[in-house]
Amino acid sequence: MFAALVAGFLTGLSLIAAIGAQNAFVLRQGLRREHVGVVVALCAGSDALLIAAGVLGFNAAAERLPWLEPVMLWGGVVFLLVYGALRFRAALKGGEALAAAQDAPVPLRRVVLTCLALTWLNPHVYLDTLALLGALSSQYAPHEGLFGSGAMVASVVFFAALGYGARLLAPVLARPRAWVVVELMIGAVMWAIAASLIVQAMGASA
Repeated sequence: MFAALVAGFLTGLSLIAAIGAQNAFVLRQGLRREHVGVVVALCAGSDALLIAAGVLGFNAAAERLPWLEPVMLWGGVVFLLVYGALRFRAALKGGEALAAAQDAPVPLRRVVLTCLALTWLNPHVYLDTLALLGALSSQYAPHEGLFGSGAMVASVVFFAALGYGARLLAPVLARPRAWVVVELMIGAVMWAIAASLIVQAMGASA
């Protein structure tokens, strides 16, 4: 049970920790100290809904389509390997720095609409939550709910730390070298999860 919770937490954290438009937006709002609580709640709440849908939906579909689980499992392995490789490539390119924007204050309505667009109009979020996390959760049956809960907790922790800790992290995040370390850590976790899934799959087929 604890292993499923930890695996869900680490997987969820790795998927959302990569540099992207949504994370950059949360960081900038944190650096500007504008509507941080609303932004964190929207991002974490959206993730929770999508993760729950992925875990519940995948299990229901797998019962009707026995071939779906192994296909999604190996698809998840490929995705994790490729995604990890992209993070390593980003690290080799030197990472990205993030500086606080110096624009005028942004109205709450505009911030909310931007946050929702960056979350729900991003095709990767559906692959990460509905497909990948849903497929990986089945490997921890009958504790797939704990796996999903771990991923949800990771989302809350990450976005809260990102938004409220932005001011403290600003001097560090302004340095591209810091992002190199972040990218390397994400890539390593992705490959470690992929390796564990391969071991499980090979053991199940033996």
